[in-house]
Amino acid sequence: MRRTARVLAILGVAAAFLASGCATNPVSKRSEFVLMSEEQELALGRQMHAEVLQEYGEYKDPKLQAYVQQVGERVAALSDRPQLIYRFTILDSPEVNAFALPGGYIYITRGIMAYFNSEAELAAVLGHEIGHVTARHAVRQYTAAQATGIIATIGSIFVPGLGSYGGSQLINVLGTAMLRGYGREHELEADGLGAKYMAKEGYDPMAMLNVLGTLKNQEILENRIARQEGREPRVYHGVFSTHPDNDTRLQELVGEARQLQAGGAKRLDRERYYSYIDGMIVGDSPREGFVRGNAFYHPDLGFGLHFPKGWSVKNYPDRILFVAPGGKAMMQMGAEDLNKRMSPKQFMTEKMGLKKLSYDGAISPAGLDGYTAVAPARTSKGTREARFSVVFFDKKAYLFAGLVDAGGSVAVYDNAFLDTVSSFHPLTTRERESLKPLHLRITPAAPGDSFGRLASRSPYETNAEARLRLLNGYFRGGEVPAGDLMKVVE
Repeated sequence: MRRTARVLAILGVAAAFLASGCATNPVSKRSEFVLMSEEQELALGRQMHAEVLQEYGEYKDPKLQAYVQQVGERVAALSDRPQLIYRFTILDSPEVNAFALPGGYIYITRGIMAYFNSEAELAAVLGHEIGHVTARHAVRQYTAAQATGIIATIGSIFVPGLGSYGGSQLINVLGTAMLRGYGREHELEADGLGAKYMAKEGYDPMAMLNVLGTLKNQEILENRIARQEGREPRVYHGVFSTHPDNDTRLQELVGEARQLQAGGAKRLDRERYYSYIDGMIVGDSPREGFVRGNAFYHPDLGFGLHFPKGWSVKNYPDRILFVAPGGKAMMQMGAEDLNKRMSPKQFMTEKMGLKKLSYDGAISPAGLDGYTAVAPARTSKGTREARFSVVFFDKKAYLFAGLVDAGGSVAVYDNAFLDTVSSFHPLTTRERESLKPLHLRITPAAPGDSFGRLASRSPYETNAEARLRLLNGYFRGGEVPAGDLMKVVE
């Protein structure tokens, strides 16, 4: 009897909670159960906005930022949640990505903008991300993820604020969605909504198909380059296993949007878009450092180093990760200002708190003071040994931590860890002169120009012709007619 009463009490609380969690979806206008109010949704967006800017950095081009904000606002004003204040931010990243946070915070990288060939294509991607916001995909996905355990987690989820278990779980859901998308159903819904919103504004919704086709081609080329370089590919979170041109459902959604054309207008605004991206940085920038082959150089901080061939680089504002193929090992490098005179060994034991040092000793890469040791490291999978190193340079302590995947041995990768640290050096004058960012330039195609000829003069070291074709929308063949505007990289 007591057990039955307890179950009934729990079910009663759950029923009340389910009723209180019902809300009208702004897009479908149907009532649905969600685990987050609009106020909490907006608060989460504000919180995560600061974290995104810290992680990626904002691209410092006020004119281009204002232009993207203007285009985004026009499309968002015709969305299903026009009452929200939308913020559109260009991130200073070469990654090909765009994503949205709850509450109207939308991000687009300069890396993906390089592949757009009209303002309509920019509006298509912004409209897609607006669609995620208006349909509350983040909140709906989080609700679905929690549905099976709702009774067990009811007390910890439904609390005010964002520091709860529920808030942290939603952040995990959002992080996954940023990288991998929301799944085919939600991504297609966002495509359809984006096409509808941009069509109402007067853009040709066929630009949605054009840009998704370009991004699929980028995925094909990036997979090829990643195999050549022995690293993971960096691609947009598309959901198309085949080319978007062959996706019947997507074609239907875009066709429906064409019926909404404002006054029959079908704007592309190609030249207008090109005028704003002329001079935009492509690839690495001095703020984040340059990867050249298996070398990494940071002009702003004045150092360079070499990492093992085949390893990939993940560059964050506060650290750099060098990752072995298959994720079998990784090395993290960070820096900390030196505020007190001490030896590298003292820094390791006192500031880093490392104990039980073994296989340790002084090192002097490029004549700099340093120390290295193997010591226990605490990880989410328990404590295991790692290779730690410290190098002093320009009033900073550069910290290296080499870790092997669970079950592996530091000894297997120790030479790779030590060789990377040993290669650390101040930049030479010649290195500094060679480290210039690449820029996108818009120019009329000259008679006789071909992608093969342009590739021979391109600063790209590999796959130059394929890269230029992709940037200009000619990945599958053809040449830009003489006099037409085209993108080159200088």
